[in-house]
Amino acid sequence: MSEFLNAPESPRHVPGVSVRHTRAKGEPRFPDGPRADPAGSHFERRIRSFQPRRSRVTAGQADALQRLWPKWGLDIDGQRVLDLGELFGNDKPVVLEIGFGMGEATAQMAAENPDLNILAVDVHTPGQGNLLNLCDQNGLSNVRVGNGDAIILLREMLTPDSLDGLRVYFPDPWPKKRHHKRRLIQPEFLDLAATRLRPGAIVHCATDWEPYAEQMLEVLTAHPDFENTRPDGGFSPRPGFRPLTRFEGQGLDKGHVVNDLLFRRVQHREQQRR
Repeated sequence: MSEFLNAPESPRHVPGVSVRHTRAKGEPRFPDGPRADPAGSHFERRIRSFQPRRSRVTAGQADALQRLWPKWGLDIDGQRVLDLGELFGNDKPVVLEIGFGMGEATAQMAAENPDLNILAVDVHTPGQGNLLNLCDQNGLSNVRVGNGDAIILLREMLTPDSLDGLRVYFPDPWPKKRHHKRRLIQPEFLDLAATRLRPGAIVHCATDWEPYAEQMLEVLTAHPDFENTRPDGGFSPRPGFRPLTRFEGQGLDKGHVVNDLLFRRVQHREQQRR
């Protein structure tokens, strides 16, 4: 995936230049880009599984956000139900990816499978800009970048059976015991996700935090709407379509164990009884 890892910044800017101090007081950070809090106070406050990170946005990322957000970006405001065919401009299957980091793996997967649409959601502004930049530079039209809370997206903006897959790669492990309630892969999340996934859709999780991997396996195995694709009921080898990221490679070099889980959405229970 070197063509994505080494993709150059937009030629009209100097890479690494921060745009943090170019705004007038009170001016939006990116007037034509993602909103700071798209859902606002419309929905109840709850324990979040993510923590927004405010880090430097390079000039190239800022340029991509300004140019490409109106075309390929989506603010998750919870105020409308999405027509995914309209969003992507075609009726190809759609996979939801929750948390994509800097977007290199997402861009590579999109390039290698142009017949699959990827709705990639994150709250990290530099990553959003970087993924848009990669899509632009590599001519990828099958990615849409969502900004905001994936729970609101699933609950308020997606229709039943609208997704053909769900990917959660290296989510925050929240290692401290008192923070385990913040982990994304919980029974309540799977209850919601199951309503938006078509029967046969694959939930694919990966983590390098072994205690979280064990919890994921336990929770997914216990859920009646999902079945393990592994006959032995264990972890899966990394499938060829999931690229090895720099972050993952660094972890492997340090002796970390990466576990993949692939579970299938089973037939709806009311259909099973017929």
